[in-house]
Amino acid sequence: MLVTTTDMFKKSMEEKFAIGAFNVNNMEIIQGIVDAAAESKSPVILQASSSAIKYARINYLMKMVEAAIEEHPEIPIAIHLDHGPDFETAKMCIDNGFTSVMIDGSKYDFEKNVELTKQVVEYAHSKGVVVEAELGKLAGIEDDVNVSASDAMYTDPDQAKEFVERTGCDSLAIAIGTSHGAYKFKGEAKLRFDILKEIKEKIPNTPIVLHGASTVIPKLVNMCNEYGGNIPGAKGVPDEILHEASISGVSKINVDTDLRLAMTAGIRKVFAEDPSAFDPRKYLTPARDLIKETVKHKMIDVFGSANRI
Repeated sequence: MLVTTTDMFKKSMEEKFAIGAFNVNNMEIIQGIVDAAAESKSPVILQASSSAIKYARINYLMKMVEAAIEEHPEIPIAIHLDHGPDFETAKMCIDNGFTSVMIDGSKYDFEKNVELTKQVVEYAHSKGVVVEAELGKLAGIEDDVNVSASDAMYTDPDQAKEFVERTGCDSLAIAIGTSHGAYKFKGEAKLRFDILKEIKEKIPNTPIVLHGASTVIPKLVNMCNEYGGNIPGAKGVPDEILHEASISGVSKINVDTDLRLAMTAGIRKVFAEDPSAFDPRKYLTPARDLIKETVKHKMIDVFGSANRI
């Protein structure tokens, strides 16, 4: 069933687990994610960035989501705009049936971020849609997001409280040390759980979101490289740290890079083992299966969202 994230997040905060938010842009990715959710009995958030929407086209994307809902009506599914860059993009998604949108004003100063977020909140709430906002800046590159390490900054807990009160946003993405892309850490992976704790104390009823939180699963990186890829030194947020985040007050954890790695690894393996392969069904089916396996692992072993419906 198509839902907003309101009830999902309420349950996640009460029972201390996180909902996986998985970036989508084609049929196989959606099928793999939703099949995993059905088998895990887990709520799930399907999300698309503005560049993914441009690639897939919003009508195609929504029809694929509708098909997933028809196939698995027992699974709570939210469709979410990830890193909405402006009011117009958020409005387009709301008007086309998205149940949740993110407006990312983190590139602006505090007052401009408040102003933009409030504008989106007012329109979204008038249509029954919920809004995620962002405060603080994550380093790294993902789709249209590009922030240098020198420009990254942690979320200030006092500002977080003021921001939520002034904008009325429904959830808040914070910066506590994650980053976008496949190269998140050069040394030991660390997140600022002290900042998370303080933010939760300041805004206890606001769901917290982690972006840039793919594990960059070593098995998938190695598989890509084994079958002709060249992804040296890729390093993400370890599963055990993400699990700690999920039981420490984070309600939504975004996953993008791991799905891209799973799809690429599955396709590369087929072509390496059978260079004559040319039927998309032959190379996309193993990729879809690998996405499903990856998502089930996240839901069961990392986020704790399995058996929550």
